Formats: sequence, structure tokens, C-alpha cells
Amino acid sequence: MTETRQFQTGGASRVEADALIVCEGLVKIYKAADLEVVALQGLDLIVEQGEFIAIVGASGSGKSTLLNILGGLDTPSAGGVMVAGYDLLALSASDRTDYRRNTLGFIWQQTGRNLLPYLTAVENIEMPMMLDGRKDRRDRAMHLLETVSLTGREQHRPSQLSGGEQQRVAIATALANSPKVVFADEPTGELDTATSSEVFEVLRTVNREQEVTVVVVSHDPLVADHVNRTVAIRDGRTSSETLRRTAIGEQGERHVIAEEFAVLDRVGRLQLPSEYVEELELERRVRLTLDPDHINVYPDRPGHDEGVDRR
Repeated sequence: MTETRQFQTGGASRVEADALIVCEGLVKIYKAADLEVVALQGLDLIVEQGEFIAIVGASGSGKSTLLNILGGLDTPSAGGVMVAGYDLLALSASDRTDYRRNTLGFIWQQTGRNLLPYLTAVENIEMPMMLDGRKDRRDRAMHLLETVSLTGREQHRPSQLSGGEQQRVAIATALANSPKVVFADEPTGELDTATSSEVFEVLRTVNREQEVTVVVVSHDPLVADHVNRTVAIRDGRTSSETLRRTAIGEQGERHVIAEEFAVLDRVGRLQLPSEYVEELELERRVRLTLDPDHINVYPDRPGHDEGVDRR
């Protein structure tokens, strides 16, 4: 796999009218006693309709906070967020319930959060449709079981299914009410590598065939191999995006090209890759010079004249 690094302009300036998810300058501050914890620090994010993306970051980076906000489970302290035409900062309690029930699907890492243990597979899938008053729920549930390759397992309870099969039922359940977007929080965290690949193949299939946007949230950078775009979060802000495409060589061979972009937000901030910072021993402040087609970044230390690197 070929990897290159580039820079792209992000933030509100490139918002398109048909973007499914738009986050602008999201800030989230948690308060406990006299302490304040800043989980999000002006995060920008755009997800287009039909994308299959991953949001990755280390523990404490802000990705779980972002997921809770996008899922209507929490509200930001500042900034704006739109999902499928809903302004999440302006929702009433009833609108928020409708938003979660009909616009979103959720898949959690723990199967106990996805499925009711006393219901069969088909009954679990029917449950969201029953709450929504849908009449054709049995037919749709059976169709979704076929979509996730579990025909013949409809009368099995979760305890009678393998971990991978349980997650496939969870995917079908998340799709029950035809959501615009499915959020998957560490969906393969409890599965082995082979089973994880099978689950991601199912997600890729429903993304393509059901035309539903899929957003996977994970701390595992290897999840990036299964999606078309990876958004990395660091210290509460979007730090980079990796785009993947398949190229065909001169002999007809297919190979994946991955390009990593540092994201420039709407006020001109970007996060330099940590390995670059360490290699050049960058600290506190840096020297910038402008050339016709690029910007140079130099350490601020003795021996550096403007535009000249004398390390």
C-alpha cells in the first residue's frame, strides 16, 4: 500500500449543501465540583451522505463525546451541529426522540446493549419497528436477516449465536427503521480478527446496498483498513484525514493508495503529526516562511535564519 501525506483545507468553508453531518467549532466542557474538563476544543467535521468512515483517536481524545453529541445523547457547550437536517442544539424533547428513533441506528461494542436476551433474532429486529408502529415489521426483519447473511437464525436467541452473529443481528436491528446514518461504537472490539473482517464486510454491504451512511468510532487505527475515509481526533480537535482509493497498475493489478491529510480548520489551525514534531524537536513556537506553492516550518532555535535550515 502506498502512503503519502498532504494538506487540505477543512472546516466550514467546504460545507456542501447535501452534507449529512456538519459540526462547526464544537466545544464540550464537563464540570465536576471545581474542575473543568475540555473534551472538545473547536472540532470541525463534515460527513457526506453515503460515506463509510471511521473516527479514530486515543482514549480521552474526544471521540466518545462527539458520538454522544451526534447521537442526541448530549449537547455541546458551544458550536453548531446539524445531522440530516436536524439542528441538534434546537431540538425539543419530542423531536430528539423522533431524531434518535428514525434518523439514527446504533451498534455498540457490548452485545448486551444491542440485543434483548429474551427475544429471538427476528424479534430483536422487529422491536424498533414495533415502537414506531410499523405494520410490515416481520417481512422487513426477515429481509434484513437475509441482508446480514443470517437466514435460518431468526428463532435463535442471542445466547445461541456467536459473537459475530450477534453483531450482525445488531446491524440488522440498527437498520430496522431505515435510518439515515448508523453509528458503530467499537463494533468489533470483542471479536477476533477474522470475525471482525466479516462484520466490516457486512457494514460495507449495507452501506452500499441500503445507501446508509456508516460512521465507525474506534480507538483501533487498524479499523482504517476497512473504510474509505478515516478522521483522526487528537486533543478534542480533528487532526488528520486519510483517504483511500483503489488504483489499477499497468499489469491490471489492484492496489490501495492511502493519502493522509492534515486538516486546516476554519480559523487556520492545524495539528502537525506528532512524529514530525518529535523529529524536528519542535516546541512552543516555530518559524514559518512562505514559498509560492508551500509553507516551510522551522524550529525556533539558534542557527536558523529566516528561510534557511542549518541543522
